[in-house]
This record gives sequence, structure tokens and C-alpha cells, in this order.
Amino acid sequence: MSHSVELISNLLEPKNRPSSSANTPHSDWKKELANATTSVSTLLHKLNLSHHINSTDLKPDFTCLVTDSYINKIKIGDFGDPLLQQILPLQKENDNAIQTNGSTNPVGDIEAVATQGLLHKYHGRALLISTGACAVHCRYCFRRHYPYQQLAYSNKALTDVLFYLDKHSEIEEVILSGGDPLILDNEKLARLITQLESLDHIQTLRIHTRLPVVLPSRIDEGLLALLRSSRFDIVMVIHANHANEIQKTEQDKLQQLNHAGVTLLNQSVLLKGINDNADTLITLSKQLFQCKTLPYYLHLFDPVKGAMHFDTTAEMAIRLKQKMEQQLPGYLVPRLVQEIAGNQSKTAIFSI
Repeated sequence: MSHSVELISNLLEPKNRPSSSANTPHSDWKKELANATTSVSTLLHKLNLSHHINSTDLKPDFTCLVTDSYINKIKIGDFGDPLLQQILPLQKENDNAIQTNGSTNPVGDIEAVATQGLLHKYHGRALLISTGACAVHCRYCFRRHYPYQQLAYSNKALTDVLFYLDKHSEIEEVILSGGDPLILDNEKLARLITQLESLDHIQTLRIHTRLPVVLPSRIDEGLLALLRSSRFDIVMVIHANHANEIQKTEQDKLQQLNHAGVTLLNQSVLLKGINDNADTLITLSKQLFQCKTLPYYLHLFDPVKGAMHFDTTAEMAIRLKQKMEQQLPGYLVPRLVQEIAGNQSKTAIFSI
């Protein structure tokens, strides 16, 4: 065990890092997050859709949570808006006939826990559940049932996480996931990155986040400076499913991340009624490329209980990918994949 790991539990202040105090002017994102909409009826009222209240679940087990930044991109008066349908709790979530084949552990996360907060599924990579918090509760979230209180990363568990990583020198990449890792403020994120940087065999830090899409103000100068200063190769995998999610503000923030030296990729989920047509996916790929972001993955829906009404078929997905290949250059066609519990990698889907 390295000396650096022995010091982890102290959570020392990061050295050679730009100031990232929570009291800087760049804390507007925290205010927006604190004022996020958590009431279904309030959400419907804001969008002039209160007459649809009987179709919704007013007290969902997986609570309603959505930022104003995201709400402002939804078309007022349109119950079928593809952005609204991603975040609105519906009665369908409780329909046993629809949800019967759903799982509370659809991708095998529980079996992959190496130590509290750390998943080790694939060779050379480990995934840190850095927080259970998000800025938005996407209804199709494959971790909507994840036992964060028992298994999420915490300061207390950090020593064990770093000890495990130190023992496994084959791990060259750490993935920060959640929840959403950018919910951590710059100071907390800097401390965590500093501890990970003490392990010489780790070369790449990947950040899985939806915040550039749902809370773009999170991409502030403090975060950009932090990412710019890291010794890691920084890869940020954002999550956008529809081109309407990426407007001028989001474009500007992604451009800023690119200028900070961050490699930007996008992963989408194929969702019934949201993006299950070729034109929508083609437009998304083009929109992403304008923001210096490459389409990375198009996931088949993970069969999570409570969200099975979003499920599509592999046959449909293959047809959609073929149409994309006919109209886009290869670098704008995401890999069509499925995450199957227990497999040693994501499974590429080429044919049935």
C-alpha cells in the first residue's frame, strides 16, 4: 500500500489547485438545484398541462426532480414533448402488466461491488459511485432502485476504495458516476481527484454526467480550471437523448469543456416515444458534433422496473442504426450496445 493511500482518510486539501470555494459567484447552479421542481402538479402547472394530472403519479416512489434549465426547454402545452416524457412520473410506472419483466438490478451493479462505492465489472476500469444525488430524475434511470445508502461512496469508505485501486494496478481508468458526480462541488471534486491522482497507474478519469444538459450552469470557471489542471486525461461522457436538450447555453458550455482539453462523448438510450426514429437520432448526432462532442453509445433500454414502457426492440434499433449509417459519416454513428449483467464488456448489437 502506497504512502499516498495511507493519507487518504485525512482528505487533505488539494495542492496546486485553483481556488474553488463554494462562496464564489459561480454557485448559481447550487441555487437552481435547491429550487428544482419536485412536485408533479407544480411541473404540470408550469407547462400548462394540469388537465393531464390523472395520467401522472403524484407520489412516485422514485421522486420527481427536474431543474428549471430543463423545464424551460419543454414546449408549453405539449404533453407528448420528448423532454417532458423523460422526467414526468406516469401511472404506467405502477402498471404490473407493463412492468412485470422489469428488474431492480438490470445491469448487475450489485454483483460488481468490489468495496463500498466501487464497482469493478470490466478489465482496466473501475466505476466509483461518487454520489447518489442527481439534478434530474430521469424516469428510465437504471439505478432508480440502487441502494445508495448502503453502497455509495462516502468519505469513510474512501480509504477502502483507494486501497482496492492501489492493489489493482491493472486499473488504468476510473469512471466517476452516480447519481451524477458533478453534483459534488468543485472543492469536494478537487479533493477526490487529488486522491485518485496519487495512484500512478491510473491515467484516465472518465466522468459520466447529465449536468451539462440539465444544469449547464454547473460548468463554471472553477470546474473548468480544475479539469484543466489535472494530470489525468479527462473524458466526459454526457447523456443527451434528443437534440432539443442541447440549445445555445448547452452548446456554449460544451465548447468551454472542449477548450479546457476535455474529450467529449455522448451516450444515449433508445426510448420508445422519445427518440425511436432515425431523423431524431441523426439530428442529435449532428447537433452533438457542432458542440465538439462525438456520439459514443446508443444503448438498448436497460429493463428496469418502473420504466418498461420505454422499452423498444433490438430489431428496431438495428434498423435505426442502418438508416443512420446511410445518412451520416461513420464517426457520427454511435455504437449500438446493450449492457448485459455478468458480461465482461458491453455487448455490441450487429444483428438478431
